[in-house]
Amino acid sequence: MNSILSSVFLGALITVGSAAIAADSATDPVVGTWTLDVAKSKFSEGHALKSQTRMYSQSADGITLNMKTVGADGKETTTQTTYHLDGKDYPITGSPQYDTLSAKQINPHTASFTLKKGGKTVGTTRRTVSKDGKTLTATDKMAGSTAVDTEVFDKQ
Repeated sequence: MNSILSSVFLGALITVGSAAIAADSATDPVVGTWTLDVAKSKFSEGHALKSQTRMYSQSADGITLNMKTVGADGKETTTQTTYHLDGKDYPITGSPQYDTLSAKQINPHTASFTLKKGGKTVGTTRRTVSKDGKTLTATDKMAGSTAVDTEVFDKQ
């Protein structure tokens, strides 16, 4: 009887452990390449973009974002970061507005981000991938402003 109970307990433990490992290593639906649909996006005055491409990849190091942006003035920037959805600060390179971000998972398709410069919060972003995985929507709000930008991206 003890060997049967031990086998059942061990089987349950392996099942739960495997499910936890699978959940932890699940691919974030944002992984892939996304291009900005300027016509569907809404920008506050002075924040319009000509184009943006976001390339997300995922590894043991976290989620890496490489973002290439062309502003309304034609200036190109490349921003890069690797982060986890754990609420800790991670460095960002290439952005004059912020130098770190922290990210938290809201649900399997939505994450929220706090953007900081010199340790001070300068903005927030909420990123949602549609249930069908074809559309990414990012809603940005900078600290001290009532303006909200909504960027809509199509998966490539």
